[in-house]
Amino acid sequence: MEYEELKKEAQELYNSTGKIFSPLLNEKVSFSSEGFNHIMFKAGGKGRERSSQVLRFQLLERAIKLLKISTTHQEYEENAKSVIVEEHKKKVSKWKIVKYWGLIGIIDNRKIKVIVRKIGNGNIHFWSVIPNWRTSIHGNQKSYSTMKGNPEED
Repeated sequence: MEYEELKKEAQELYNSTGKIFSPLLNEKVSFSSEGFNHIMFKAGGKGRERSSQVLRFQLLERAIKLLKISTTHQEYEENAKSVIVEEHKKKVSKWKIVKYWGLIGIIDNRKIKVIVRKIGNGNIHFWSVIPNWRTSIHGNQKSYSTMKGNPEED
């Protein structure tokens, strides 16, 4: 299947999902345009490689399944960040608490990680899906790694 066709199918699935209930968070997770844009672009608007986009398009259906059934998260991060928000019809930079949850699971024989985030008091929304290839154990502590430790970019 060609890139444009995969992108169109993924966008249709994404848009038709809207919001889904997450038993882990006990609330609905939104599938806003931010999440789909993040599948295609890194922070700062730099485009991801097409192969990375295609992989994320292909994992999207599994990500939705994982969000619907997962009751635990394996990763959590909370930081104060400067984010762009709309205030009085103008875009301004504000410091907000940004929370990320990483859910890891095997769905349809594929180990994936889904990242959802919440900015300030806003809605929790889908942020990313990535394959989760490596699991390493250090002492009695498990760690999962598919990125350089920055959920904003991955």
